[in-house]
Amino acid sequence: MRTEAAKRVELVFSLFDANGNGVIDSKDFDLMTGRVLEAAAASDDGAKAAIRAAFRRYWTTLATELDTNGDGVITLEEFRPFVLDPERFGPTITGFAEALAPLGDPDGDGLIERPLFVSLMTAIGFEEANIHALFDAFGPDAEDRITVVTWAAGIEDYYAPDLAGIPGDQLVAARSV
Repeated sequence: MRTEAAKRVELVFSLFDANGNGVIDSKDFDLMTGRVLEAAAASDDGAKAAIRAAFRRYWTTLATELDTNGDGVITLEEFRPFVLDPERFGPTITGFAEALAPLGDPDGDGLIERPLFVSLMTAIGFEEANIHALFDAFGPDAEDRITVVTWAAGIEDYYAPDLAGIPGDQLVAARSV
């Protein structure tokens, strides 16, 4: 696993630990789902249902694949070596990307404006300066928009253990606000 991917894993674990108790459990996914749905208030019911299902699938996959001792929580030690395994998590990540990215496009034009992107990414827990750096790395158009396809692909790339120098690396870079 590349160093960049290892840093991404550490960040994802800290974000998934939404209640900050040092482990990931189903309550963390409930908290994050609620925050994302609040940020996606303008999205239709179908898009909201899709992200709820994607978060549930994500938790179920993690619990099934990583909770090695069956205690209902995932530690960083359980999480670190396996989460970037495309064979085990690829379909879950794809489903998550396909549910999250459209939340940034409630009007269905295929484009995501920066303010909603920032809102959704903040709801997940990323740092605002890093969110803006990521958006910029996606190459927004003259009206400061990116495509849904670009964001979905960026989410999938974020979980690829062999990639470096990707836009998602902006999320782990130290930035000052």
